[in-house]
Amino acid sequence: MTDTATATATIDESRSGEILIVTDAARTAVLDIRDREDDADTLGLRVEVTGTAGIDYTYDLALDPISDAADDDHLHTAGGLTVMVPDASVDRLRGSTLDVPSMPGQGGLVIRNPNRPNPLGAMGRLELTGGIAEKVQQLLEASINPALDSHGGYASLVEVRDDDTVVITMGGGCQGCAMSQATLSDGIKRAITEAIPEVTEVIDVTDHTAGENPYFS
Repeated sequence: MTDTATATATIDESRSGEILIVTDAARTAVLDIRDREDDADTLGLRVEVTGTAGIDYTYDLALDPISDAADDDHLHTAGGLTVMVPDASVDRLRGSTLDVPSMPGQGGLVIRNPNRPNPLGAMGRLELTGGIAEKVQQLLEASINPALDSHGGYASLVEVRDDDTVVITMGGGCQGCAMSQATLSDGIKRAITEAIPEVTEVIDVTDHTAGENPYFS
């Protein structure tokens, strides 16, 4: 069985020892399918992050022999079902829940994942110089805005407050887009704080519900 699940915005609490929480309903659905296979008791559910689609991860779910699990796979058995997660997918799946859809009559399984891919992609290491304002500007020009260009937008530095707080605003295709508020804004904040450790807070003053930037109106 190979299936692809869609991620939703619901956040579920993780349980100790489990990378991926499996609800009783999802476990029953998987076991029903597994029990139709030959050597059913030897099979586990392999769940892997295969890539990204917009603001979510994409997944592959498959019934595989437990004996074929790689040495660095993470295995957890509960309720008669062994779940196998490749090591490369652990951080991106941790705290997720495998469940059945909430809509009656809708088939398949869903993964509700609190984690999101970085919408800006991988940020390379840069040699940033000067004060915080100069470093932020260099980061915007060299890494962040080239990545945002694929979304038709850009980010600008408004000011630095109290020597550790950066205020940014977003424009172009990033404005008036709900996705930018939920993902691009978070990606920019993460990129700035990781590249410039002395920055403790990043504030986005963009009005993401407006069609033009109210900060400069």
